[in-house]
Amino acid sequence: MFEEVSKVLVVDDEPINLELVSAIFADDPNTIILTAEDGLQAVEILKDNLPDIIVLDIRMPKMTGIEVLEYLKSDIATSNIPVIVLSGDEHEKKKALAIGASDFVAKPFDAEELKLRIINNLKIKKYNDIIKDINEVLQKEVMRKTKDLREALQLAREAEYEMVLKFGMISEFRDEETGAHIRRISFYAKLFGQLLGLLEEEQNLLLYASPLHDVGKIGIPDNILKKPGPLTPEEFEIIKLHTTIGAKILDADPRFMTLRAGKVIAEQHHEKWDGSGYPFKLKGEDINLYARIVAISDVFDAMTSDRVYRPAFTVEQAVDIMKKGRGSHFDPQLFDIFINNLDNFLDIKEKFKD
Repeated sequence: MFEEVSKVLVVDDEPINLELVSAIFADDPNTIILTAEDGLQAVEILKDNLPDIIVLDIRMPKMTGIEVLEYLKSDIATSNIPVIVLSGDEHEKKKALAIGASDFVAKPFDAEELKLRIINNLKIKKYNDIIKDINEVLQKEVMRKTKDLREALQLAREAEYEMVLKFGMISEFRDEETGAHIRRISFYAKLFGQLLGLLEEEQNLLLYASPLHDVGKIGIPDNILKKPGPLTPEEFEIIKLHTTIGAKILDADPRFMTLRAGKVIAEQHHEKWDGSGYPFKLKGEDINLYARIVAISDVFDAMTSDRVYRPAFTVEQAVDIMKKGRGSHFDPQLFDIFINNLDNFLDIKEKFKD
């Protein structure tokens, strides 16, 4: 049935048994019989020549069949080779089967029965080898498909991020800010997530959603949005509407997590820790964590960037001013994390210059 050659290793200290097994396969060109007169000789053969099946006597000098069987099962290279044990002792039979022998033939053995058991165990091994080969092929295919899927998913995430950046920049082209500002806010927010020990999924959500914080400025008239001088109280009330406008723009099905997170950030990033912010005068931890993170990120980046109505503050000046807002404007815990890791935030600022 199987055209390929099969190798059978027979291990027995009785030469007559070795000759008998060799004889019953003498007319089979597809079966090669290897012989060993004791366990140590069998181990030497196994180092260079792995058989398809082993016929193993239990009672042998130098190294018993049980010891050979234990050796076989301890090595991954030989652990799956089927072993037919030869013994007339019921206890030895049970011990061998417990260690991992595949089959058992009582001694003295019937040559025809042994031949049939060898053939049947070879068939089983070859079927198992075929299944193993198929599984390996399938596993490689699954790994390839998984790699392709991961690459496609990564590309989709990168595309989503770029689209979010472009969407966020729509409002920035009407304002005095730049696309680099949007990207910096994005990475500041993700850094906060890392420093807080958030899961990578949440870190990436901050990365993708934070660029949408000012998207509501789309709905603010140019004469107010681009006004170089101080705003009147009435004009400032209109500016404040960009939070609720942004929330309306980003209102989406809960399945779209980036937009949902963007909505919360857009709506709440001007709320203040002491409840004096807008639009809802939320206080403390009633303000969403993402919005509290973006509040610090946005103020720091805005203060250290040039604007049409003023040059950029130095980092030292900006930090000194922001420190006065610790516990009033900013979440004190988040602000301390920001100050204690300022160099990391400055690295981002340097990487994404205007």
